Amino acid sequence: MTRLAIVIVAFNARADLARALGSLTARPPEVPHAVVVVDNASTDGVAAMVRGDFPAVGLIEAGANLGFARANNRGVQATSSDLVLLLNPDTIVPPGAIDVMVARLDRSPEVAALGPRLVDGEGRAELSFGAMYGPISEARRKAALALDARGVGPVRAAIERATRRERPVDWVSGACLLVRRAAGDAAGWLDERYFMYAEDVDFCAALRAAGGVVLFSPVAEVVHLRGRSGATRPGPTRQAWRDSHLAFYRKHRPRTARLLDWYLRWRR
Repeated sequence: MTRLAIVIVAFNARADLARALGSLTARPPEVPHAVVVVDNASTDGVAAMVRGDFPAVGLIEAGANLGFARANNRGVQATSSDLVLLLNPDTIVPPGAIDVMVARLDRSPEVAALGPRLVDGEGRAELSFGAMYGPISEARRKAALALDARGVGPVRAAIERATRRERPVDWVSGACLLVRRAAGDAAGWLDERYFMYAEDVDFCAALRAAGGVVLFSPVAEVVHLRGRSGATRPGPTRQAWRDSHLAFYRKHRPRTARLLDWYLRWRR
């Protein structure tokens, strides 16, 4: 019986997806699992690559770019398993990482979802969890990331320390998110009003509202090469971020949404 479904949504990410699937199939997880790729009408040969190089991987050809949330939901609905791992195509999963994540989830029945420590190609930790989106929490996060990008040592050290400690959090990144199917069903899975971005924060809020715990745990480490498919279309990607951000605030913080709308228009 398949216990875990690994769902990967791809859009024009052939090289990254090949690398991700290679990491999953070279030394596959021991937990009984199935891998499903949802191809959002890529034009770079994603579907042909999956069929030719990874015939054991399930392939769903969406026929259009459904966006991240809708395509993930389609992948989830096409599978049956106790657990679901939402995984970005721009990830590399080290041997044993998924089994460690599953074992950690099994030890805590109250945990609905778990996110591992994410690192870039050079091993630098990503701040892949945080507090619920709001003006103050986002300003703090943005400042920390900006200072880290400028090479401010104390900020980099603080991020490294923060990502070494397990804790319940408001959200973890959807780049690698292990979820109990029952908890996902109770939360309604990903809100399809988000085309791309903010859907993971919203989904974690729904999991918590349904009574589950969202856990960041560095028991496993996964490489995240961060948004390479989006980098090929910076204009639409930027607009998707704006639209999803505004949709999030309209849903969760309607009083602030008007101010955010003004700010985003001013930033155009």
